[in-house]
Amino acid sequence: MIFNLWVSKHPRGRQTTIPEDDMTVRHNADVPLENVPGGTATSRQVLLDSELMPNFAMRRFVMEPGGGMPLHTNTVEHGQYVLRGRASVRIADETVDVVAGDSVYIPANVPHSYEAQGNEPFEFLCVVPNGPDEIHLVDQG
Repeated sequence: MIFNLWVSKHPRGRQTTIPEDDMTVRHNADVPLENVPGGTATSRQVLLDSELMPNFAMRRFVMEPGGGMPLHTNTVEHGQYVLRGRASVRIADETVDVVAGDSVYIPANVPHSYEAQGNEPFEFLCVVPNGPDEIHLVDQG
């Protein structure tokens, strides 16, 4: 083992030290899958949260065929990695098709939406900074 401790700069200026003994493995079956409010046939798991990672949260989203999320904004940026399936993702005024293996970056406060395509679920990991995140639906009318 090269390092016994992992040290990172906490976003609020404090040093955060996580001893090697505090490493955590969470098994998928142990993490609840919850419906996403506002989504259609969309669920998520919070795989790693602020109790386990000092700076980021990692979530897994699953959209069943025909499922999705309406146009909305978040006050935090998103880094996403597509695990399986395909979807149309609207970011601002551009719509792109994404498939397994694609990465997506969505800046804070930029309107975005998802629509699962095809006959299999669309599944992706989403990493966001820990802290408050306000979600606002965008009026398209």
